[in-house]
Amino acid sequence: MADKLKIKLSIADRVYPLTINPAQEEGLRKATKDIEAMVKQFEQSYAVRDKQDVLAMCALQFASQVTQKTIDEDSVSEKTAARLQRLSELLEQSLT
Repeated sequence: MADKLKIKLSIADRVYPLTINPAQEEGLRKATKDIEAMVKQFEQSYAVRDKQDVLAMCALQFASQVTQKTIDEDSVSEKTAARLQRLSELLEQSLT
């Protein structure tokens, strides 16, 4: 436990104490900053009564970004595989 770091993160007016690996600190602090910015944006853009609603909208936004990135990466991978297959076929034709 000596290599663990105790930090406190504030999200949506609540403080969350965490015990983490030091290597995680930068990512967690950046994620907290991103969440706080999104919370502020949603609160300014929409009439929101409850922080839980804002946090749910943030969670949906972040999850959709991750999901879309995965979809985009899969699409790129499929296109790359198809191009490599076509190059392989062209090489095979030119060698025979």
